[in-house]
Amino acid sequence: MIRIYDTKMHKKVDLETLEHGKVKMYVCGPTVYNYIHIGNARTFMSFDMIRRYLEWRKFDVIFVQNVTDVDDKIINKANEEGRAAAEVAEEYTKAFIEDMHAVNVKDPTVRPKATQEIDTMIALVQDLIDGGHAYATEDGDVYFSVRSFPSYGSLSGRNIDEMQAGHRDLRTEGIEDRKNDPLDFALWKAAKPGEPSWESPWGQGRPGWHIECSCMSKKYLGLPFDIHGGGSDLVFPHHENERAQSEAATGKTFANHWMHGGMLQINGEKMSKSLDNFFLLRDILKTVDPAVLRFLMLQTHYRSPLDFSDERVEEAGVALERIVNAVKGLDWAIQHAEGASSVLDADVVNELVRNARRDFIIAMDDDFNSPKALGIVFDFVTEANALVAGKSLSTDDVALAQAIRDLIVELIGVFGIELDALLGEEEGLPAEVEELVAIRAEARANKDWPRADEARDKLAALGYVVKDTPQGPQIEKI
Repeated sequence: MIRIYDTKMHKKVDLETLEHGKVKMYVCGPTVYNYIHIGNARTFMSFDMIRRYLEWRKFDVIFVQNVTDVDDKIINKANEEGRAAAEVAEEYTKAFIEDMHAVNVKDPTVRPKATQEIDTMIALVQDLIDGGHAYATEDGDVYFSVRSFPSYGSLSGRNIDEMQAGHRDLRTEGIEDRKNDPLDFALWKAAKPGEPSWESPWGQGRPGWHIECSCMSKKYLGLPFDIHGGGSDLVFPHHENERAQSEAATGKTFANHWMHGGMLQINGEKMSKSLDNFFLLRDILKTVDPAVLRFLMLQTHYRSPLDFSDERVEEAGVALERIVNAVKGLDWAIQHAEGASSVLDADVVNELVRNARRDFIIAMDDDFNSPKALGIVFDFVTEANALVAGKSLSTDDVALAQAIRDLIVELIGVFGIELDALLGEEEGLPAEVEELVAIRAEARANKDWPRADEARDKLAALGYVVKDTPQGPQIEKI
């Protein structure tokens, strides 16, 4: 049984899905007014990992992620640049998808845009008004009446009487005077000059931020659905408001489970433009391999704060290279297998593979504990290396070595890191390295050890290490 930490329950619970073998999952997407930063990327990669694991465990996952393409931030960006809001949104929607593909995040099953769902939002707002949960002002704004929903605050663990009004509404002079209660939040915003707007029963306007996710999740997944996810910064007010308006309008449970990912820090500090430590994903990818970035993200549990630094990136690169080298070593041994004298014990290898797969599943079934699961992969790699290193495999050993190799690739693939693709990207050795390898081999054949050591040291200076195997020298990049 897969167990997850449910934010609303404030504890780990069994993942219970509405339909056997199927998971309906909604994860809040980007507001497309700029390129995404690595904090955004962490959330999207975390839920991509969760989705991939569920699929690997044979669940049919329906994954919906919205695009907020009408919002105050988009409008402000458009005004600053003298462009239409739709043009800004289109540019950064395309950029977002490119960035997700760059870090191997799978496309959602459905990626609806807010501007394509306006009629659905208007209908939901009207249902809330009709049910006494919302009210329209003379100016054409519509607000949700927070105190009409008794369990408001239960998701975020807040007491409604102690709350301060802290919403994403654009603060303007006199806006609080139009509300019945400071805690009430906008469902519909009256049009302002130069802003995109749509006709509604309350006049020209546009939707508030929270209403779109309620509409899109209900339309594409139905209510209730299994998992609602996002970054922990969305618990309040966004997800609290989503839940309130959805359940008030329909009388149904909105989402059965709520999951939230931890925030990303830079060198131990909160990422902030004011601290000059605000990094866009596409800028990071100019110097960091996407697979290394994903590996770094996996080394911290998805719910825990993640510290991003040059040192952490370097450590992740070294760790990933260790796994890559293990696969390369197995490939080398398999390719050079000869003879019929087996050196691998089938019972030992098969038990090793079974145990590694079992322990990996146990770790990931416990709230997607990727750090623990990675530790199991590393233990497996260490034991596999001990079985194969320094041995000349026979043709009878090939299937066993291949089983070890395939499991390493499979388990790391669950995290969205494709080892075969990384191996395929490797180029041939530089001519200087090839020459030094040949010099070393000749020197060793002539028992000229000082010359062989000199060639080895020069290779190390160039970033290569030579491992002598029964099949010949194996060259690895340090």
